[in-house]
Amino acid sequence: MQAIILCGGLSTRLGDITKDTPKILLEIGNRTILDIQLELLKEAEVDQVILASGHLHQVLYDQVGELRSGVKIQYAKEEKRLGTGGAIKNAMRHISTEPFFALNGDILIKDFSVSDMLEKFAQKMEGMILATPMEDVRDFGEIVSNNEGKITAFKEKQEPKRSGYINGGVYLFNQSIETYFPSQDNFSVERDVFPSAEALYAFQTEAELIDVGVPHRLEYARQYFGNS
Repeated sequence: MQAIILCGGLSTRLGDITKDTPKILLEIGNRTILDIQLELLKEAEVDQVILASGHLHQVLYDQVGELRSGVKIQYAKEEKRLGTGGAIKNAMRHISTEPFFALNGDILIKDFSVSDMLEKFAQKMEGMILATPMEDVRDFGEIVSNNEGKITAFKEKQEPKRSGYINGGVYLFNQSIETYFPSQDNFSVERDVFPSAEALYAFQTEAELIDVGVPHRLEYARQYFGNS
């Protein structure tokens, strides 16, 4: 099985922390973020990962190579900024099977197995989005789904304060998701693809999502995962 990890961003929110080190290679305890994500994917028998790289690509390639933790590694380097959707589109030229996973390279989830998503995935689905709980969805937008898990709405930032489920940054796609890709190279999968897709489903979990894209969340992740 194959997966795409989006790891080409500039990581500006982390400042000097990622000046010379790709965010996905930051250490969490005695492992890197990449190592933790590879272990997560291996639970679903993923044996090939495409790293959608960009910023500090050569550093990433030199340190990771073409095999890590028993997983074959390929690269889909972006020569210009592509956005999350464009990066997936660029990496999909290496995808030959379905379904396949795609995930953001700056998220960690503890006590969660992607195998559970795979077990719930059905051929009728164009994609499945991991949906994680948030006490206050105002800064994130909300995923609304029906009793069968089919997504019925993506609600943008809204008032008043309320709890709900947000996009957890882990996706399981059939190749038919490409039907909804716009023609341009640079686009967002969240804004330009998901609202148009007709058969997207949410996989709700109570597991905690940790976005390591800002310094205080990175430090929290190091405390949370440090002894794992």
